[in-house]
Amino acid sequence: MNALSQLEQKIRHGRLRLNLPNGAVHSFGSGKPEVEWVVHTPRALADIARDPEVGLGETYVNGDWNAGDCGLLPLLEVLLRNYPLERPRGWRRIAQAVRQWRRQWNRVTQSRQNVLHHYGHDESFFHYFLDSELHYSCAYFAEPGISLEQAQRAKCRHIMNKLLLQPGQHVLDIGCGWGGLACYLAEHAGVEVTGLTLADNQRQVATQRARQRGLEKQLRFLLEDYRQHQGHYDRIVSVGMFEHVGLPNYRRYFETIKRHLAPDGVALLHTIGCFTDTGGANPWLERYVFPGSDCPLLSDIHRAVEAVGLISTDIEVLRLHYAWTLNAWLERLQLHRSEITQRWGERFYRMWEFYLAACSAAFRWRDTAVFQIQLAHRLDAVPATRDYLYPAKDSWATADASHLYPGLGERRSSRGDRRKPLDVHPPAKVP
Repeated sequence: MNALSQLEQKIRHGRLRLNLPNGAVHSFGSGKPEVEWVVHTPRALADIARDPEVGLGETYVNGDWNAGDCGLLPLLEVLLRNYPLERPRGWRRIAQAVRQWRRQWNRVTQSRQNVLHHYGHDESFFHYFLDSELHYSCAYFAEPGISLEQAQRAKCRHIMNKLLLQPGQHVLDIGCGWGGLACYLAEHAGVEVTGLTLADNQRQVATQRARQRGLEKQLRFLLEDYRQHQGHYDRIVSVGMFEHVGLPNYRRYFETIKRHLAPDGVALLHTIGCFTDTGGANPWLERYVFPGSDCPLLSDIHRAVEAVGLISTDIEVLRLHYAWTLNAWLERLQLHRSEITQRWGERFYRMWEFYLAACSAAFRWRDTAVFQIQLAHRLDAVPATRDYLYPAKDSWATADASHLYPGLGERRSSRGDRRKPLDVHPPAKVP
């Protein structure tokens, strides 16, 4: 079946207008959204049809097609909703599982290389699309219409509440990034935080930010793999790092948490995850953006948690929040297209644009979400109800922790936002 016949058969959701290099125009499907697919090279559709999961991204990065006036995200909606992922079966499932295991072995040296592939870019690039605190993970849109900056602060606040912090406690932050969460916890909960990262530029930026805020005595950032670290902590948190652990290392990861966590301690894992087994991470994403990455199943996570003897005391699934976060990042990236292409080139920009748009589409129209899993040694380590997560008459936007930590005054940063934030408007009701 050629590409045109396949589109004729597949497109049922939305209306797709296809413009070919020879000037021919074809229309498929009906209804909303109405999108346009402008193909510039004769081989593009054949390359995509041969391997859609890789070919769609590769041909976009190569400049073989554009989305026309409709924009990239609506076009991806039509393509993803009409081409659902298929679960591998039989020998293909076995072969894919073997490839996944090998690809995600992620020994310490390989993990460092994988991290540098993505996070080794100059910090200035990430300022083009992240919030002012450089949180590179799913935000928490606690109310409709809040900005990305507010949603990232709400995420930090939500995590702080789940950790049940007390002033003076010691926290381990596995995969601390540029230190945004660590700074928040130190400022608003009065705790000491040790952050681990494999990217030296992240360690340097985080250390400098701690110094600028007068938090040197509360924060330290180490260039260290979680498997090499030694220490004991009252609390452990890991946000957006578990996706890089790799399936073969799940048990060792949770053994590390169990060993470092105090007997009455609380840990929180915040990770992207999938609801169905489709054979691991998207191959284009794994090849070009996040080598060695994985999109874990909740069942795989829990097999490892149960095997080491930890208890899951709370599980929350953040649906759509990452789609809204990625939408905001994509809008900001597109606003800075000229600066990015001038400095890093057109292919670099198109790769990041496709990555953000495709991930947003996956969180909205496929089976991807964010799991927040609270862990402990003991059943009584956390309250029996969730009331402590949503204290009465408290505003997440103020980030005032005094109701939880008597006598602790809020210490606000004097550093203002670098630019006016773009508002993101999640729906009042999730359809």
